[in-house]
Amino acid sequence: MLRTRVILTVVLAVAVASSITAQIHPTERPVYPALEEAVKAASELPRLHSLLVSLRGELILERYFNGKRAGTLANVKSASKSIISALVGIAVDRGLVTSVKQPISTFFPDLLATSSDAPKRAITIEDLLTMRSGLESTSNRNYGAWVQSRNWVRHVLSRPLFAPPGTLMVYSTGNTHLLSAILTKATGKSTWQFAQEALARPLGFTLPQWPRDPQGIYFGGNDMLMTPRQMLMFGELYLNEGRANGQQILSARWIDDSFVPRGRSRFSERLYGYGWWMREIGGCRVYYAWGFGGQLIVLAPDLDLVVVSTSAATVSDDRRTHRRTVDDIIEHFIIARACPSA
Repeated sequence: MLRTRVILTVVLAVAVASSITAQIHPTERPVYPALEEAVKAASELPRLHSLLVSLRGELILERYFNGKRAGTLANVKSASKSIISALVGIAVDRGLVTSVKQPISTFFPDLLATSSDAPKRAITIEDLLTMRSGLESTSNRNYGAWVQSRNWVRHVLSRPLFAPPGTLMVYSTGNTHLLSAILTKATGKSTWQFAQEALARPLGFTLPQWPRDPQGIYFGGNDMLMTPRQMLMFGELYLNEGRANGQQILSARWIDDSFVPRGRSRFSERLYGYGWWMREIGGCRVYYAWGFGGQLIVLAPDLDLVVVSTSAATVSDDRRTHRRTVDDIIEHFIIARACPSA
C-alpha cells in the first residue's frame, strides 16, 4: 500500500517529544500532553478496558482501566473478521486458495448439489469477504437459531438468497464462518493452527484457542481472544505493508485490495472492504476492525497511527452509548487532532 508520509500537527508532534513524570503502572506509558484529554475521557467509562496508540511504530499511549492489565485477554468479537480476512489473504498468497474469485461451491459441493442451489453456486470467496453473498443474514435476530443449529455451515448455506451474489451488502457472521470452513479445507489445518503458524508466531505471539462449531470448525468472525498489544501488532502489520520482524507475512497487494470500498452498510452508511470498515475523520481516511461492545483496531495510514480499544463484551443497556463514546474519544481527541486538515 502506498502511504503518504505526512507531518502531524504541531500539537501531536510536540506531544510525542515530551512526556510527563506521573507515577503509572510499569506496563503503561507516560501520557503525552496532546493525549491527556483522551485519557481523562476514557478513565470515566466503566466498561472500557484499554486504550493504546502507536505512532510510526512507537507505542505513545498505553492505558488500562477498571482492573485490566496488559496481559488481559480481550474477546475481540467481530474484529475477528479482519483477522479471518488476513488469513484468507495469506492462503491466497501461498496458492492454497486460487483467488478471491473462486466459487465457494468448489469447497462445499455436497451442500450445494441440488438444482435449487444453482444460484448459490455463483457465490465467491470475495462475496463472503465483502458481505455480499446474497444469503439471508445469520446475525442479529437470526443469530441464536444459527449457533444452536447442529451444522453451522449447512445452516448458512441453506439460507435463502435475497439478492444476486456480489451485489448487495448485508452483514452476516455466517459469511465469515464459511471462510473459516474454507481455510480448514484449503490448508488441511484448523483455522486456529493456520492462524498460529501463518500470523501469530511471525508477529511474535500465540493465539489461544477460541470456540468451534459442532463439526469442530473454529468460529469464523467472532470470539477470538487477543491482548490489546497483540491487536496493535496486527494493526501495525497493515501499516507496514504486510511486513513484521523481517518477514513478509501478508502481501501489500492484499492490503491494498482489502481497503477498496466494495459495499456500504444500510444502517451506518459506512463503507466495507475485505473484512475492514472505512470512513473519513478530519480529512483522513481510516480503516478499522470493529467488534461488539467497543473492540476496535483503528488504522490511519496517512498518519502512521494505530489506535486500539477493548471494552466489556457483555450485553447491557449502556453498551451502545459506551461504543459511541469510545468512537468519539478516538475520533475527536486522537485522530481528528492529528489530521493536517483538522
